[in-house]
Amino acid sequence: MTATTSPTGRRRRATLLSRYATAFRSPKGIAGAVLLALLVGVAVLAPVLFPGGYDAQGRGALGAPSAAHLLGTDEFGRDILVRTIYGLRTDLSLIVAAVPVSMVIGTLLGLTGYLSAALGSLTQRIMDIVLGFPGLILGIMIVLVVGSGWVSLFLAIVIAGLPTFARLARAGLLAQSEREYVLAARVLGVPRRTVMVRHILPNVIDPILVQATVFTVIAIFIEASLSIVGLGIDPPIPSLGALLNVGARYVDVLPSYVIGPGLVLLALAVAFTLLSDALNQAANRR
Repeated sequence: MTATTSPTGRRRRATLLSRYATAFRSPKGIAGAVLLALLVGVAVLAPVLFPGGYDAQGRGALGAPSAAHLLGTDEFGRDILVRTIYGLRTDLSLIVAAVPVSMVIGTLLGLTGYLSAALGSLTQRIMDIVLGFPGLILGIMIVLVVGSGWVSLFLAIVIAGLPTFARLARAGLLAQSEREYVLAARVLGVPRRTVMVRHILPNVIDPILVQATVFTVIAIFIEASLSIVGLGIDPPIPSLGALLNVGARYVDVLPSYVIGPGLVLLALAVAFTLLSDALNQAANRR
């Protein structure tokens, strides 16, 4: 048996996709996937469904919900439903871009200990410092340096997720480094990069992928939190958090200004929560 064809490594790679496919066939996986597909579909088709765009103004400011405007109109006469759907597009663009980047960078930082124990320890100390800052405070600091907007929210989400991904990767690295097939690969002189890619990484990927779906929910609320305090997307571009921020000023006059974006934000969080539960069950299945 060669080091590059260990039974454990082969079984892990062979069953990875099938196990996660099973997760999407579970009740929670189906419910989460269907809900997310509906939200993504509406967001993607927003320019087709609402060709006038999100900034088209009308005469009636703070108009009550009607057949023409299901959630009413905002302080500038713009359709709140249209702006909510475009706000969903903004939130989806953030999490689709930021969460994978945070996962990849955090995982690589956590695996630096395989190259050098000193480098791994230094990386973890830096991650501990980042973890010591609450997400909202960290986001505010980034906004003060970069300025408000999509880029600052992207950076806030990426940086906020690094410590957890790095810790999970390092924990998996420490657990796998002393396994028999890894030690055998070292004895046979298999390059470190090959050992990492073929043996260690496939065995630490489960908790990292589950954490990615969990962190997606956190990322949604990072955007909402920063936007609610006025540090999110610059107007007139809508986001769900920004709509909640402005809608709170008019909640006594027009409750739907808050209810609509709030329900969409909740639905997005519920979709990823269901998917994370399904993936977690699949990852823990033996």
